[in-house]
Amino acid sequence: MGDKGIELGTLLFTMVEPDKGHEVAYNRWYETDHFYAGCMVGAYNFAGDRFVATAGHKALRYPTDSPMTPDPMSGSYLAIYWVLDGHHDEWNRWSVDNVQWLHANGRMFPHRTHIHTVLYDHAWSLQATPNGTPVELALDRDYAGLVVNVGELVGDATHEDIEEWTRDEWAPPAMAAPWGPDLIASSTPLPLLDDAPADVPRVANADRRFLQLHFCTSDPADDWDEGYGRFGAELEASGLAKHLWSAPFIQTVFGTDTYTDELW
Repeated sequence: MGDKGIELGTLLFTMVEPDKGHEVAYNRWYETDHFYAGCMVGAYNFAGDRFVATAGHKALRYPTDSPMTPDPMSGSYLAIYWVLDGHHDEWNRWSVDNVQWLHANGRMFPHRTHIHTVLYDHAWSLQATPNGTPVELALDRDYAGLVVNVGELVGDATHEDIEEWTRDEWAPPAMAAPWGPDLIASSTPLPLLDDAPADVPRVANADRRFLQLHFCTSDPADDWDEGYGRFGAELEASGLAKHLWSAPFIQTVFGTDTYTDELW
């Protein structure tokens, strides 16, 4: 087919913690209102999905003092949205203006905390098989699991070095293993607009940070010790980056309260 007409350019990664006692209300508000009104009806936003980390999943996160979360047990819900390549500025302006309108019209949910809500620039992706799922379709496929891996470059290492290490050294044996990813998407942080909501935290050392989304066909917690539990040590052994976070998630079940009683 040649070049794709629809290509991923940037993405919104928003990890949120509902206040205890408001889990069901938050889940219902997000799915029946904010998932669509806050993002999916926006200009150039072409895909979105939601993931959840139960108490069991959060117990596997490491390191526990990660800058991604102030508390390893916070950040139960994760929503990800794809933005069409070449249209980030229009989408970003629409998004901030729209959220400000939702705030002004009582359409936001106060009983929640933004743990890590950041815009990312998509850099590259890697499929387990040549004809596998392209990154543009990842959020529509309903992958059973997702592992978020975050690192920060050290020394003279570059993002290109991390890509090469992932493609040539880490991914081949991992993708051949039962626990391994079917698709990897890597990105780097982008700055928020100056008038973005003040409750959204900013990222330190953004130019050195990278985030990899590893989409899995099974729950990554099932084989964590022999799988992603070793990712951090292997990344640091490369000498290219400091490992900042690895965390497993699973799909939410849209339209239900599934997992709302398993967050803590």
